[in-house]
Amino acid sequence: MPVKQTAWPHSPVHFLSDAGTFFVTAATHRHESFFAGADRLRVLHRGLLSQASEHGWHLEAWAVFSNHYHWIGHSPPAEATADSLRSMLQSLHEKTAKWVNRLDQTPNRKVWFNYWETRLTFDRSYRTRLKYVHENAVKHGLVTVARDYPWCSAAWFERTASAAMVRAIYSMKTDRLNLRDEMPVSADW
Repeated sequence: MPVKQTAWPHSPVHFLSDAGTFFVTAATHRHESFFAGADRLRVLHRGLLSQASEHGWHLEAWAVFSNHYHWIGHSPPAEATADSLRSMLQSLHEKTAKWVNRLDQTPNRKVWFNYWETRLTFDRSYRTRLKYVHENAVKHGLVTVARDYPWCSAAWFERTASAAMVRAIYSMKTDRLNLRDEMPVSADW
């Protein structure tokens, strides 16, 4: 008799059988601020953007912090599934963990804990999360205006999107979202 599989919060089930637009969150082990400081955040930020590009993901919003990150992106258009998300994040996490462990002289230390993804299928959900990610540095109290935080997409979004799109996204309400984001971040950025 088959055993029923249940989702367990420490080992989430990943639903990647369909291509689409995803909201992704990843956290460091025990929410430790392994990437505190501008130099470390720069490496993690650059790593996220380069791995997304290398794996064919098109990111629309991102926010990188000392102990977690969020992003919204579209899976590669030539692929019928989003399975490449696994290899993208595995590569990003392996490379950044090895780099930060070498820097701290702590070989084999566990750096990354896990990631959670949500496939966004409703326009309102997508737009609400775009605002949430762009303004996440404000939520964490790092800046008062999102575009002032260099490790997120807010300034890029405001430069490249139409004024109407910026107004539409920033008018979305995010107070009812239930997301994994209660991690205290380092103020050192």
